[in-house]
Amino acid sequence: MSRWKPPRPKSSPYITLEGYKTLESELKNLWDKRKHVVKAITAAAAEGDRSENAEYIYRKKELRGIDYRINFLQKRLPSLTVVSKKPDNQEAIFFGAWVTLELEDGQKVTYRIVGPDEYDSAKGFISMDSPVAKALLKKMIDDEVSIKNEFQQVSYFITDIKY
Repeated sequence: MSRWKPPRPKSSPYITLEGYKTLESELKNLWDKRKHVVKAITAAAAEGDRSENAEYIYRKKELRGIDYRINFLQKRLPSLTVVSKKPDNQEAIFFGAWVTLELEDGQKVTYRIVGPDEYDSAKGFISMDSPVAKALLKKMIDDEVSIKNEFQQVSYFITDIKY
């Protein structure tokens, strides 16, 4: 039996200007952090036997994680398309929109549709590749949107759109 998994579908190459700047600063900070980790590895390696040196093993693992993220960002940043222009039709939902939705019970929730590299549920940022965002795109105020997953079906009414 093999462990082969099909490749993940490619994510959308769009990002907001703020998100792009955040990724650039993350890359810069990772390079700075990498310098400190390399110094710590050098100091830990100088202590002797590396096979039983917890500090050395931990720092090598940390360095692998940093290098992986740096490699990802260096490949991803040039392929991204920064979307900073507002759409011509601001009455419909497109990339970068802040959308206020009302549930059937009257509860309101606000989301911003952003690229997959900058989604953050704590801030209310949802990826444009998510089922909710896909259902919202090109809809207008007072439209009803139904989203069905394997557990439930939820209906939303669009109450506000801002850019």
